[in-house]
Amino acid sequence: MESFSYLLKFIIVGDAGVGKSNIILQFATHTFENNYHSTIGIQYWTCMTSINDKVFKVHIWDIPDEERSRSEVQTYYQGAACVFIVYDITNRDSFTNITRWISEIREKGNKHVVIMLVGNKSDQMENRVVTMEEAIYLAGQNNIFLIETSAQTRTNIDQAFMTVISHIYENIEKGKYDFNYDLCGVKVGKN
Repeated sequence: MESFSYLLKFIIVGDAGVGKSNIILQFATHTFENNYHSTIGIQYWTCMTSINDKVFKVHIWDIPDEERSRSEVQTYYQGAACVFIVYDITNRDSFTNITRWISEIREKGNKHVVIMLVGNKSDQMENRVVTMEEAIYLAGQNNIFLIETSAQTRTNIDQAFMTVISHIYENIEKGKYDFNYDLCGVKVGKN
């Protein structure tokens, strides 16, 4: 059995085609799937990473856009330590829909959920329609993290996850999580 200090639950949401699955694949397996196919049902990955002497087991749930309307999605939000909201920097609609995602997470998630806004496809700057300034403004207005990534080139993939894991670890050290509460998204591990 793997030993770890903490178990974290992450959820990745966003419109179809923004690159959610490839972001997870790059972090978990260092691979990229060139042929786009819409995720059917909820996909799940497990990764191990460490900060200082602490080992984190991270469960990552990929929730397709069509799953949003289903009632069990609320359970996924409630039990998440972090939610990545992914948009495509070359697709205005995927950015416009972010406020809807944020509202849903804030309404249905736990009070300490960390939100990371991820602008994906930074390798396609020549096709950019969403400016970094717009994203910075939206992230600032909502007090959430922001990063731009490229799942294709792996740019900032590890940094996106490690930034959030570090923040969650700081919150653990500050005593912000109630480990007796099943839906806080953080559990003490098995060493």
